Amino acid sequence: MLSLSGLEAGYGRLRVLRGISLTVPKGRIVALLGGNGAGKTTTLRAISGLVPVRAGEVRLGDILIHGLPSHRIFAAGIALVPQGRELFPEMTVAENLELGALAARTRPDMPALRQEIYDRFPRLRERARQRAASLSGGEQQMLAMGRALMSRPDVLLLDEPTTGLAPLIVRELARTILELNRAGQTILLVEQNVKMALAVAEEAYVIRQGEIVLHAPAAELRASEELSRAYLS
Repeated sequence: MLSLSGLEAGYGRLRVLRGISLTVPKGRIVALLGGNGAGKTTTLRAISGLVPVRAGEVRLGDILIHGLPSHRIFAAGIALVPQGRELFPEMTVAENLELGALAARTRPDMPALRQEIYDRFPRLRERARQRAASLSGGEQQMLAMGRALMSRPDVLLLDEPTTGLAPLIVRELARTILELNRAGQTILLVEQNVKMALAVAEEAYVIRQGEIVLHAPAAELRASEELSRAYLS
């Protein structure tokens, strides 16, 4: 389980997160929703150790992970798929995947892990020797997710995975997220495509100006247009 308690974080003098608390139970998909600049990406970056935590706690199970360097948080079991994918464009698909298995606990299993990713994303097997820059947007998102999954994370953080993708690819990505969860993967999903996020998540938090303003079952938000308009419009 991933839990945040009273988390505050920001950039320089700018305080972005103002004491947010949320929980991602083991084996669940939780969505974090909100408008541009609300603090969604900062939350994921703070969890991952890419933004310093000023106050509060981040726990993975019983382990306090805030304040650790990002590579140790990654090794502990948190994998971030960043907005914009942030692949190494001149490296091949296979080479990008290998970077995801640098955590000591998965490095010995790299060949088997790579085959698992190719089985989940067959197009990546077909393009294993191609440069990442040559892939379509949907294929790049598959590669970014595959790279994160190479670490066998306890919690997968997805930051705006549908950005720039065609509707057909968005539906395919939603199916993939559900399949990963059915296989036991815990997921915290940040997404501006509210319809997609609420279709796959079991519960949702809404963040506004760095504060959590709503926590509800995803089904409740889907069913209530008034509630959705009030918090997500």
